[in-house]
Amino acid sequence: MGKSPFSFRRPSIRRRRPKSTTSPQPPPIGAASSSSPPPPTTGNMIGGGGGGVGAAGKGKKKAAGARLWMRFDTGGVSELVEYDKSAIIKRASIPARDLRILGPVFSHSSTILAREKAMVVNLEFIKAIVTAEEILILDPLQQEVLQFVDQLRLQLPHRSAYKARGAGTGDVNDSETHVSTGGHWLPVPEAMEGLQCELPFEFQVLEIALEVVCSFLDKSVAELERDAYPVLDELARNVSTKNLEHVRSLKSNLTRLLARVQKVRDEIEHLLDDNEDMANLYLTRKWIQNQQLEALSGAAASNSITTIMPRLPRLGSNRSVSLVSSHNLDDDDVEDLEMLLEAYFMQLDGTRNKILSVREYIDDTEDYVNIQLDNQRNELIQLQLTLTIASFAISIETLVAGWFGMNIPYTWDHTEGVFDVFVGCITAGSVLIFLLILGYARWKKLLGS
Repeated sequence: MGKSPFSFRRPSIRRRRPKSTTSPQPPPIGAASSSSPPPPTTGNMIGGGGGGVGAAGKGKKKAAGARLWMRFDTGGVSELVEYDKSAIIKRASIPARDLRILGPVFSHSSTILAREKAMVVNLEFIKAIVTAEEILILDPLQQEVLQFVDQLRLQLPHRSAYKARGAGTGDVNDSETHVSTGGHWLPVPEAMEGLQCELPFEFQVLEIALEVVCSFLDKSVAELERDAYPVLDELARNVSTKNLEHVRSLKSNLTRLLARVQKVRDEIEHLLDDNEDMANLYLTRKWIQNQQLEALSGAAASNSITTIMPRLPRLGSNRSVSLVSSHNLDDDDVEDLEMLLEAYFMQLDGTRNKILSVREYIDDTEDYVNIQLDNQRNELIQLQLTLTIASFAISIETLVAGWFGMNIPYTWDHTEGVFDVFVGCITAGSVLIFLLILGYARWKKLLGS
């Protein structure tokens, strides 16, 4: 037998033993070597690989690049582990460039990538790698990610228990591919009409992730609406620097929130427009097909296809329903995923419309404030024009007074009472000039009525 990749030989000193007449009995086939160490656990490994004394020296080097992940299996069992890049790449069979999508540079981006054996999900604060059998969540102890973790703990055990009950009721015959429903044996196509087909594990996780993200965005929009309308109404009543600063901050928050909603919506719309990308997200279907191909190739090599084919439906107790459904589903059948994505696409579209309605309200308030400011500006211009006309009339009176203030001899300056008459006449003339110019300005609609 080949050695385990984690096994090692301990150095031992050879001692001379007396020769015995009996030959040593060969060990039984399949017996485990006593020198093999126990399987590596999470506590003494980085990234799920390496173990024993030989990897102890490398543990500290890998710990520097290791990050905290939380692993969920199909039954909802979770554990905290530390994996480095190489371990994640090897475990999920994804290229190294996909890990950059989960980095801090793309903190608020939205991306759903389909790979051969995994799905890379980056939705807002949820950064995870989903396979057909498990999900790995990056930085699970963050406050926002804990909501997603709690939903996985609540929903995955119930869904796996439902699938287990559904799988227990559908017994598979060993001689031919038939399903037992209520004591009657039916072929697969007829039986599938009576079975309640659950979503695959990867779509259950994707549904929970979209639900958490959409709920978070809806909550953010609701808080934005609750804060926006009072601030805008206060600005409409009183245009001040403080209120304008509040509206400016509100508008910047709205723009950022709209961009985040738009990114998630565009990613879902991109998937809905491409059936090939949606088909690549069916990880369970591809996993079952790979198992079938392996079984068929083994059967062809041993020329015993009839003895291996009936065992195909027994690949897993919780996957018998999914396996039976794979016989009836085409590789291009993406109806389940399409319905799932369309539901959340419509929800995100509604969230986007709420944000756009708030933005329209802000725009309407800004237009109303601008109209108010324009009206005040027009009133100031009218007041300035009125004062200019009055200044012109007074300047005429001042001009006449300046003429008589010069040292020019005239005979009637000593006449009694002439001063009062003269001042009254030039004042009345100035007022008359002011009224004439003001009337002309109103006639030309330069001033309001």
